[in-house]
Amino acid sequence: MSALEIAQAYYRHFNDKNYPAMLDLVHPEITHHVNQGGIRLGKGLFTAFLQEMDDAYTEQLTDMVFFSEPSDQRVAVQFTVNGIYKKGDEGMPVAHGQSYVLPAGAFLEITDGQVSKVTTYYNLPLWIHLVSQ
Repeated sequence: MSALEIAQAYYRHFNDKNYPAMLDLVHPEITHHVNQGGIRLGKGLFTAFLQEMDDAYTEQLTDMVFFSEPSDQRVAVQFTVNGIYKKGDEGMPVAHGQSYVLPAGAFLEITDGQVSKVTTYYNLPLWIHLVSQ
């Protein structure tokens, strides 16, 4: 599979909540750069992150546009996050099933046919505003 096909499959599995298939596409030494946060290293921490996200949010990504580059190692994707905030995170607004629609983007690096780096960006103050209404 090309880097573009790997990224498309990765997000298709995310939307299908097929996390085992998604994780099959993740490199054991993945580097995950969290929006306005730290860096998670390794598939174990990334797997734990997915579980925490699934517990706190229900999300579907729509309007996905993928961009690849000639070396077939990097892919960018722009999308809209359509979510429901189910369980509050520390330091964030209280969750009570608020819905939100938020533009976002991500950059992926592919190594040996697997996603080895994910960097995600979205407007956190906008998200806080949307779930605080």
